[in-house]
Amino acid sequence: MNGTDKSLVEALKSRFPERVSISPPRHGIPTLEIEVGAWLEVCRALRDEETFAFGQLTDLCGVDYLGYGQSEWETADATFEGFGRGVEALGPGRFDWASRPEAGDIRQRFAVVAHLLSFTHNRRLRIRCFAPDEDLPIVPSLVEIWSSANWYEREAFDLFGIVFEGHPDLRRIMTDYGFTGHPFRKDFPLIGNVAVRYDSQRQRVIYEPVEIEPRVGVPRVIRKDSRYKADEVDQAADSEAERLAAQAAATGEGERDG
Repeated sequence: MNGTDKSLVEALKSRFPERVSISPPRHGIPTLEIEVGAWLEVCRALRDEETFAFGQLTDLCGVDYLGYGQSEWETADATFEGFGRGVEALGPGRFDWASRPEAGDIRQRFAVVAHLLSFTHNRRLRIRCFAPDEDLPIVPSLVEIWSSANWYEREAFDLFGIVFEGHPDLRRIMTDYGFTGHPFRKDFPLIGNVAVRYDSQRQRVIYEPVEIEPRVGVPRVIRKDSRYKADEVDQAADSEAERLAAQAAATGEGERDG
């Protein structure tokens, strides 16, 4: 932690001793976690007080912590051959809509994360607020404090289903108005709910049931090294090609010498 980060953290601790918690800087930016009841109050202070002067909100997004810290990919125990790094088929999102799992008892599932910039002090701050209710996550809107939050909050509402109380125009911005669900939630199926295509006979876009099955896609690594050839047939073909090339080269040299 450099001197600038340390002074900011100390100022935040002194100004908000009870209603916030501060995490150590990551990538040079400290994180201030704020209770939902103090979200607007603290944010106004961060903008208006000269000690902080965070005049610009540069980014805001939603986060779904369902399954946080859990990985479906094998890592340390994986083999170095074949497809030992495959994932389990019922990992997050790998199911259809009817068989989607319930979130279970997650103490804090949905959060709003924003990044602030102070031109006056040339420093940045990350702030985070957890929605208290998983079934209907609600967080106060920051549009009145930073107008740049407008479309960011609409995006978080569309993709995560986080409701921003007090937003002047909270509606979908990325998906269609008739879209079902929120696609960035961890319990949203990767195959989607419906298939969308253009019907030339009806001359309009139509919705149809999803026909693809949930599956695990494992990337295949293609290497040029001959030790990783697919099988003996490939190796034999390469050897024959090299032999014919060498024979043609030798015949050409013989004709020139003659």
